[in-house]
Amino acid sequence: MAILAQTDTKFLIQGITGGFGGRHAELSLEYGSRLVAGVTPGKGGQMFADKVPVFDSVAEAAAETGATASAIFVPPPFAADAILEGVDAGLDLVVCITEGIPVRDMTRVKAAMAGSSTTLIGPNCPGIVVPGDGEDSTGGCRIGISPGYIHKQGHIGVVSRSGTLTYEAVWQITTRGLGQSTCVGIGGDPVPGMSHLDIIKLFNDDPDTHGIVMIGEIGGTAEEEAAAWVKENCKKPVAGFIAGATAPPGRRMGHAGAIVSGGKGTAAAKKEALREAGIGVAETPSEMADTLLKMM
Repeated sequence: MAILAQTDTKFLIQGITGGFGGRHAELSLEYGSRLVAGVTPGKGGQMFADKVPVFDSVAEAAAETGATASAIFVPPPFAADAILEGVDAGLDLVVCITEGIPVRDMTRVKAAMAGSSTTLIGPNCPGIVVPGDGEDSTGGCRIGISPGYIHKQGHIGVVSRSGTLTYEAVWQITTRGLGQSTCVGIGGDPVPGMSHLDIIKLFNDDPDTHGIVMIGEIGGTAEEEAAAWVKENCKKPVAGFIAGATAPPGRRMGHAGAIVSGGKGTAAAKKEALREAGIGVAETPSEMADTLLKMM
C-alpha cells in the first residue's frame, strides 16, 4: 500500500506536447507508469510517442481513459486554470510541477478548491513516486520529474519541500537497502497544496510505511506544525532535516517560501521544534537516512 497514488494509478499530463512535459512523459513511460493521456487544447486527436492519446480537455481525457490523476507542465500564466480544470474534472490528485505561479493565482486556486475532493501537490514541486517492484523500481507510479531509477520499493516515507534534497534522501535510503513506500515532494511555494503535516498524517496511517523522513526549509511554520502533531500523535520514527541554516535574514533562498522575516521561520527554531517533538535531526544532508536508521 502507498499514499495518494498506487503503482497502477492512471494519470494524464497537462502540457504533454511541450518540451519539458514531453520529456518527462517519456521518462514516466520508461519507468512503467500508467500514463494514459495527454492534454493540450487544440491538439486533441494527436498521439504522443505513438502510445498516448492527446485530448483537448481534462474532462474528456479522464472520461475516455479512466485517469484519476494529473501532472501539470504548463507555463505559469495558465497553471492556475490548469489546476482548476483538474478539480472540475473530478480528479483525485493533481500534481503541479510548474514554477513561478503568481501568489495571487494560487490564493484563488486554494479558495476555489475549498470543499473539493481533489488533492493538490505543489506547485513548484518534483511530484510523487510510488516505487515498483521491477529492476530499478520500474513498474511504479512516477507523476512528475523525480528520477525513477534511484527509488526502491520499501517502507520509508519521504516528504520534502526541496526537490534535490528529496532525491538525496531517496538515494541514501535506497543504498542502505530500506527502500521507500511513497516519496512526495510538496514544493516550496508560499501557497502550497499539501503540507508536511498532511503527508505525515497519511504516512502514520499507512501500514506499509515504517519510518518517515521529513525535509524542510527556512520560512513559514509548516515544519513546527508538523512537529507538534508528531509529538502527540505519530506512532512511527521520524527523522528531519532543515535546509537554509546559513541563509541571511530577509533574503529568499531558492524557493519563494524560503525566507526568514521578523525573526520567524529560522532554521534554529525549526530544529528545536523537531527535537522537542522527538524527531531525529540531521545536521547535514548526508546524515538524513542514517539519522532515521538510528531511530529505528
